[in-house]
Amino acid sequence: MKHQFKKHLSIPSLLETVRKAFSKVSERDLSSKYSLVDCLMCGMAIFGMKYASLLKFDQDMRSEESEIKSNLRSLYQVGKAPSDTCLRERLDDIDYLELRPAFNALLSVLQRGKALEQYRFFGDYYLISSDGTGMFSSHEIHCDNCCVKNHRDGTKTYYHQMLCASIVHPDIKQVIPLAPEPIIKSDGNKKNDCERNAAKRLIERLRKEHPHLPMIFVEDALYANGPHIDELNKHNIRYILGVKPGDHAWLFDWVNASTLERLVIKKDGVTHEFEWINGAELNETRGDIKVNFLSYKETNKKGKVQRFTWVTDLELNRSNVFKIMKGARARWKIENETFNTLKNQGYNFEHNFGHGKNNLCSVFGFLMLLAFMVDQIQELSCPLFQAALEKHGRRSYLWERIRSAFFVTIIKSWEALYLYIAGKLKSPPIIDTC
Repeated sequence: MKHQFKKHLSIPSLLETVRKAFSKVSERDLSSKYSLVDCLMCGMAIFGMKYASLLKFDQDMRSEESEIKSNLRSLYQVGKAPSDTCLRERLDDIDYLELRPAFNALLSVLQRGKALEQYRFFGDYYLISSDGTGMFSSHEIHCDNCCVKNHRDGTKTYYHQMLCASIVHPDIKQVIPLAPEPIIKSDGNKKNDCERNAAKRLIERLRKEHPHLPMIFVEDALYANGPHIDELNKHNIRYILGVKPGDHAWLFDWVNASTLERLVIKKDGVTHEFEWINGAELNETRGDIKVNFLSYKETNKKGKVQRFTWVTDLELNRSNVFKIMKGARARWKIENETFNTLKNQGYNFEHNFGHGKNNLCSVFGFLMLLAFMVDQIQELSCPLFQAALEKHGRRSYLWERIRSAFFVTIIKSWEALYLYIAGKLKSPPIIDTC
């Protein structure tokens, strides 16, 4: 059969991988009648089915109880599903760091299946795009982990943010999300956390978990500073970082006083103009940090001009500036293919699924990114999922079709569901319609 599941890169195998990782998460309430693994897999189902809220999921559970509970067992291996209130209480006490192994396990599946190799860039490196995003904000609801913004009128805004990182490639639409780093107060800290501190933690954890993975970080101008570059160098990570004249005046003055090499490439009606110099000084106070500066100007067929500037520790020359430019611009995939998808294509990233008193907000963020990672792997490597997506054209239509089947139909398997939705079965003989 042309459209069939691959052994390790299809959703049953991916969810089993996640479930095994969840089975090692510390159980803090041994008296609960709902296992922690079942609760976590329920979370995966909520985000996998793109439910808009826990309340909607709970309402469907009550109105279509037999179908949904049956499908939770057959598709997500949930033995006993909790109510929305119980689910929040159980997940609130989890240490979100214990969910990181699930991301690493899925990445290992990609590596073993040779699906990650296509992301290699500039030799054997992998591009890692990282950026922060908001995930919760309220003037009233808060927990001890919330960061706080004090306003002049005396009001406060409580918020959670998250630093996310994804493996990207300029020629591949799909991204591979890695375990995120919450930007929150922790351990009684009275000061707000910040993106730069979170970046340091993310780099340390990422290198510890993947000691031999060759990485190039592509990041915006916030990260083009001495301490961050020191951190990247410390962990043997290469970089391409955006720079701006307003933020890096010393660097641009140094460059403007120097003689730059130049290259013009005209391709498919687009003019690409490069100027670069190796060994530039990043700033006045850190003369020990030498960077390679690249300026790029693009003029398209209609005469529209775009300009970009970066610094990198990759040596620049005529044969590689075009490729490095493409790698640098792949940074936007963390915005477009990651954040935009999570916020606007069914995952409801900015919706408050529940705040809790401890870690619930962060745990839900981790589970949503795990569900997104499973979907991206399917879209990249599963022919049957690809056929279902092609049939419906847009992800949002596909999610709606899957979700509608989930709560009105008793489904025997993922393969049966996808074959039916992809139109590969004229009738659903292996799906019992109620």
